[in-house]
Amino acid sequence: MIAILIAVVYFTAQSDRFLAGDNFSLIVQQVMVVGTLAIGQTLIILTAGIDLSNGAVMALGNIAITKLAVDTGLPVPLAILLGLALTAAFGLLNGALVSLIKLPPFIVTLGTYGIAFALTHIYSQEQTISGLPDALTFFDKTFPLGETDITYGSVAMLVLFAITWYGLRLTAAGRHVYAVGNNPEAARLSGIDTRRVLLAVYTVAGLIYGLAALLLVARTGVGDPNAGQTDNLDSITAVVLGGTSLFGGRGSVIGTLLGALIVGIIRNGLQLTGVPSIYQTLITGILVIAAVAVDQLNRRRQK
Repeated sequence: MIAILIAVVYFTAQSDRFLAGDNFSLIVQQVMVVGTLAIGQTLIILTAGIDLSNGAVMALGNIAITKLAVDTGLPVPLAILLGLALTAAFGLLNGALVSLIKLPPFIVTLGTYGIAFALTHIYSQEQTISGLPDALTFFDKTFPLGETDITYGSVAMLVLFAITWYGLRLTAAGRHVYAVGNNPEAARLSGIDTRRVLLAVYTVAGLIYGLAALLLVARTGVGDPNAGQTDNLDSITAVVLGGTSLFGGRGSVIGTLLGALIVGIIRNGLQLTGVPSIYQTLITGILVIAAVAVDQLNRRRQK
């Protein structure tokens, strides 16, 4: 919150357009896809894992949904359900390899990243799918809030954050996620089925990536095989900046939302002030290192 306030004060002084309602609506629109991906990433990092495949899985879901709706003529709801099932299946595969075969999450998701990336380009034949039905771009439609237009996609992202926060903080299943990430052996000895928790977390994360794909379709208006391929790194950035520990067991999905907004505000503010885009990457990288360093220092202090 302090970082957001500092950024807002600074960019307000630099540009009189920054505080406009339409600009803040634009910031939320710009982070809604990565923010949704980061929800799933948060669940996995809370278990002391990591998912390098989420951007590629989202891209595959994006192509599957649009191609099924346009090329095969399937009803839009059915195309969406099949796309969500596909991304959830990738999550299930990741979870099975991590929880049942005990493979490292980094290696597993690096492998499924390559699989999803290849399948996306094979299935799409390197072609962008256009001429989408209006129902697929619903989340890009807007409604007025005062003098500002808000997209339904932005609302959908915030609703997903609220649901995930409730699940993590106020349900037994959510507490089990924290327990497994904090100390898996202690969680197992206390009666928690750690394998089932990991399997569920990765599968739910895969489903959330499918929802991110739906928001991506609405945002771009096409099925693009190249869209979102590097969003895996941006989602990790949002989670880390939001204070979730890479060592598992500590963090909040609300922090992830703030982390995504920090990146969005900085990028938007630098664009308004005419700063070259390469400096956006530079500042984001510095912030990530600083956030991880603070987390590491806190862990040492607690010991």
